[in-house]
Amino acid sequence: MSSQTASTATDPAHPVIDFRDITRVYGKGEAQVFALAGITLTITQGEFVAIMGPSGSGKSTAMNVMGCLDRPSSGQYLFNGVEVADLTQDQRALLRRHYLGFIFQGYNLLPRTTALQNVELPLIYKGMSRDEREARALSALEKVGLGNRAHHDPSELSGGQQQRVAIARALAGQPSVILADEPTGNLDTTRSIEIMELLQSLNRDENLTIVMVTHEDDMAAFSDRLIWMVDGRIESDRPTGKGAA
Repeated sequence: MSSQTASTATDPAHPVIDFRDITRVYGKGEAQVFALAGITLTITQGEFVAIMGPSGSGKSTAMNVMGCLDRPSSGQYLFNGVEVADLTQDQRALLRRHYLGFIFQGYNLLPRTTALQNVELPLIYKGMSRDEREARALSALEKVGLGNRAHHDPSELSGGQQQRVAIARALAGQPSVILADEPTGNLDTTRSIEIMELLQSLNRDENLTIVMVTHEDDMAAFSDRLIWMVDGRIESDRPTGKGAA
C-alpha cells in the first residue's frame, strides 16, 4: 500500500471503504447471475455497520469484495482512497495483512494449538520477532478478557471464548477495519450478546471500523448503521439509532 493510504487512514472524514457502482457477476449467458448489481456506498473510519438481507442478497459477496477475497466485475473499489483494482496480487495480500482483520462464524482456530499461538499465527507473516509476536498476542487476548486462557487449547474453551480468541487474532494485527461474517452464528443468546458488547466497545474505545454481516436483528441493533440488501442491491441504508446508546 502507498503512503497515500497511510495518510488517509488517519483522516476520520475520509471513506475507508468506498464502493462506486460495484457489480459482481457469476456465469455467462442465461446462467448469468448478478450477485452485486451496482452497489454504491461509503464507510468512514470508526463506523460500526451491519449488513443484512435474505439468503442470496449479496451481503457476503459484498464483504468478500471489501476484504479483497473477491474482485468486482465492474465499478470502483477504493480503500483509503486507493483503487484496489490497480494493486497487484501481492499488494492486495499486504492490504489484507496490514489493514484488515477477519472474524468468521466458524472461529477457524487450529485445534491442537494454544489460544496464544492461534493469535500469534498471522503475526508470523508480518516478520515479527518471537518476543514481539507473543507480547502483541497477549495484549490482544487481554483486550478480549482471555489473558488467563492464553495457554489453553480451543477444546478447553467454550464457544464464546473461542470466538474471543478469533477476535483477538483479528486485533493482533492492529487493523483499521474488522470484517465480521456472522460472528455470533454458532453461539447461544447469552454468548452472542457478550461478543456483540465486546465488538461495540472495541468500536467505541479504539475507533475501530467494523463491518458485520448478520441475519439476526438483535445483533444488528448493536451497530450504528444498518444496510439492507436484496437481489444484489442496497434496498435501505439507515442509522440504527441504538449503536450510540
